[in-house]
Order: sequence, then structure tokens, then C-alpha cells
Amino acid sequence: MQITPSDASALDTYSAEVRHQLFHYVLQLADTSLILGHRLSEWCGHGPVLEQDLAMANIGLDLLGETRSLYQYAAELEGRGQTEDDLAFLRSATEYRNPLLVEQPNGDFAATITRQFLFDNFHYHCLRQLLTSPDTRLAGIAEKAVKEAAYHLKWSSEWVIRLGDGTEESRQRLEKALAHLWRYSGELTTPTANEKALQSAGLIPDYAALLPQMEAHLAHVFSEATVPLPQGVFMMTGGKEGRHTEHLGYILAELQYMQRTYPGLTW
Repeated sequence: MQITPSDASALDTYSAEVRHQLFHYVLQLADTSLILGHRLSEWCGHGPVLEQDLAMANIGLDLLGETRSLYQYAAELEGRGQTEDDLAFLRSATEYRNPLLVEQPNGDFAATITRQFLFDNFHYHCLRQLLTSPDTRLAGIAEKAVKEAAYHLKWSSEWVIRLGDGTEESRQRLEKALAHLWRYSGELTTPTANEKALQSAGLIPDYAALLPQMEAHLAHVFSEATVPLPQGVFMMTGGKEGRHTEHLGYILAELQYMQRTYPGLTW
């Protein structure tokens, strides 16, 4: 079923099935930005230099702002009276739908940069396509977020080049990070059954159409960094379907502590 813009002008125009599919997709986007934003917040006060400490904190705040808009929309799609706080703080690890990449530990600065770049390269190109989604809420969220995502991609791209084409140590650290994190990058463009249904409906981008631009930018950046891309690596998937690494549980234990200890807490 192809959905036109006029069909998507209000939530009640969607069938129950489409609302359910959209709910899980929007939740997936929100979970992804939340978990990566939290990972970046862990750098606060620990960055290699003050300017980059602040840059990572600001990127984390940008992702949190996107997260809030997405959770609010997800709550409306679900229609069960939940709030953005309920969705962020009161679900178990198996209910989260973020890809495995964003939950990986920060490691050193090169590892954080590599993780950020691999995500940014997908995030920016995906948001650009969501601008034309017939779902006006998704398109509106993308319109605001894509401006920030463009800066994120520029920042992480420049740092990949700087580390790769810098000192011998910075290059080795970048190569080590890439060798470890590359296996998680394929999940970003591997659609789940839910994503395939929404792609068929024309509501979200076809990831195959994103790949040429993503791969071109990826090749350009690592060529400038003088670092070869890994070849023949088995890609890990499952995060978008609730199968996570052990790292997510530790993140949620910290992230959800206050709400679970003091239910209904307000400021």
C-alpha cells in the first residue's frame, strides 16, 4: 500500500497496522539517538581538549533534542497515554530497538570518533530522505535534525582524517577502532521486517538508495585519512530487533536509575 501526503496528514488516517509499524520505527530512531547521546555525555569533563569536550557534549544535546521529539511522536502513535519519560526510562533492554553500534563503549577518543562517523554517515543521509516522507511529523522532525546532523558528519569526518593522517599512534588507534566497530556498521542499512513494510508503503527511505552516497563519502574520508577500509567482515545485527550486547544493560542501569528508584519523580 502506497501512502500519499494527504493520507498522512493526521494520525487517524493510518490503519492500526501502519500505526503499529510506525510506532516501532519511530521508537527505534528515538532509542538510537538516546543511547548514542548518553554515550557522548560520558565524555563530559574527560575530552582530550576543552573544545572537543564541548563539541561532544553539544552533539549529545542535539541527539537528545531529536530523541524527545521522536518519543513524543511515538507515544502519540501508540495511543496508550505514555509519555516520553515512560518510553525512555521504563522499558527493559530487550524492548530497546537501537542498532548495536551506538551502544558500544566509548573506548579512546579514536574509537568514539569512529563510532560517531559511522553513525553520522548513515544518520545524515537517512534524515535527508525523511524530509520527503509523506508522514508530516517525521518529515518535520527530520527537517530540524538534518541541520544538526550535517554539522555532526562534518565534525566526525574531519576528525577521522586528522587521526588517520596524523601521528603513527593516532593512525594505529583509528585502525584498531575501525577493525572493531566496522562489524556493527552494516546493521544501520539492513532493514528489519518492520522497516521493509514501511519502505514498501513509501513512508521511510529505501536504505539501498542511500548506499551510493554513503559509500562515496565513506571512501573519500578514509582515503583522505590514508586508512584502508576492512574487507569481508561478517556484520553483526539484532539490536534493532531487541537482541543487544551486554553493554546496553549497563547503560540503562545508569540512565534509568532515578526513575526506577523514585517512580514518578518530577523536578
